Amino acid sequence: MLRPSYGYGDGMTERSEADERRLTTRETAERLGVKPETVYAYVSRGQLSSSRAPGGRGSTFDAAEVDALARRSGRRETVPAPGEPAVRTGITLIGTDRYYFRGVDATELAARHSYEEVADWLWTGELRPGIRFTGPEQAVAAARRAVGALPEHCGSTDRLRVAVVAAAAADPLRFDLSRETVLGSARSLIPTLVAALPAVDAAAPVAPSGLAAQLWPKLTARLPDEPSLAALDTALTLLIDHDLAASTLAARVAASARAHPYAVVSAGLGVLEGPLHGAASGLAHRMLAEVLERGGAAPVVADHLRAGRRVPGLGHRLYPGEDPRARTLFDLLERIPQAGPALAAARDVVATTARDVPLHANVDLALAVLSVASGMPAEAGETVFAISRTAGWIAHALEEYGERPLRMRPSGHYTGPRPPQPLPSS
Repeated sequence: MLRPSYGYGDGMTERSEADERRLTTRETAERLGVKPETVYAYVSRGQLSSSRAPGGRGSTFDAAEVDALARRSGRRETVPAPGEPAVRTGITLIGTDRYYFRGVDATELAARHSYEEVADWLWTGELRPGIRFTGPEQAVAAARRAVGALPEHCGSTDRLRVAVVAAAAADPLRFDLSRETVLGSARSLIPTLVAALPAVDAAAPVAPSGLAAQLWPKLTARLPDEPSLAALDTALTLLIDHDLAASTLAARVAASARAHPYAVVSAGLGVLEGPLHGAASGLAHRMLAEVLERGGAAPVVADHLRAGRRVPGLGHRLYPGEDPRARTLFDLLERIPQAGPALAAARDVVATTARDVPLHANVDLALAVLSVASGMPAEAGETVFAISRTAGWIAHALEEYGERPLRMRPSGHYTGPRPPQPLPSS
């Protein structure tokens, strides 16, 4: 797949070194991830200074000043609508066709580094090549016992929520919110969650290192190959964070109340289990399986539309084009021969819907291709999402612990009967 070119100097002629430090309004808007009119709103509020461009055409902006404004927010700078909450965060910036972890292209990070390396770097700012997370024996044992006591029909998110509680109970230091203690809890919790999940094939060996390799046998009985493990590890990395999604906001609210990191993750998992957040990849999985079974996307898409359902795996409100996470995963899946049929089914879905609605693939469709091609159950994508996003929830908790406690306390707009009202009668 062709990747769109991206740069702040596209279409620009040569300029002097002094001019190179000045940005046009369009370039400034792109660098901040806002509309051009928002740039002028920053000028009017004194957050940016501007100068007239040579010849009096438009304005120019100092690149260093623009970058400083971007760093202060650390995310796409938008002016919230009246009444819309806004939270300052320096973790994820979402642009028009790509997104960034602490200013670094997230897809490039995923291509060059493992999930554990990127997660630890996101928490600490220090990249440690080859780092591996390890779950303490006592926590793993407690989590496995708790998960093992659940009914067999329970889903993976049920198991993960129970595993988090068990791991918390096994950690006497969980209430210590000092940075180093929270980091230690985070590095042990994620592998504990993976270890607590039952293997699809009880006789399958579990890889001693690498989170993706440890997670693989919990998702499918098929033996992994290197391209498949690379795709899974990349998926984990890409999904670490995506700004203030519903589960992340819940995690930050918990951290604002100074809940310990295990409780923060529990809050995120509770929201993730909602059908509008965590279940999307499972719906896309079932759709692709049906497309393969019926030999084409047309009847499957028609059934979805007839029932008044959205076609899963398409469109994202933050990206007008293809989701960059999907684009990256599709590139990797093309290197896996057994993924060919599922990839073709996904493309068929996109092409069928594009006849009337120009929607692009999102990461849920790419996860569905991986799960279908690898013989995983429909809920596998949700499992991958939950394990991955745990690192993002921890990153937001670390950030929130540095803010004023209980700051996320909106006021209710009371619409009930005006007092005083008589006591209710029996």
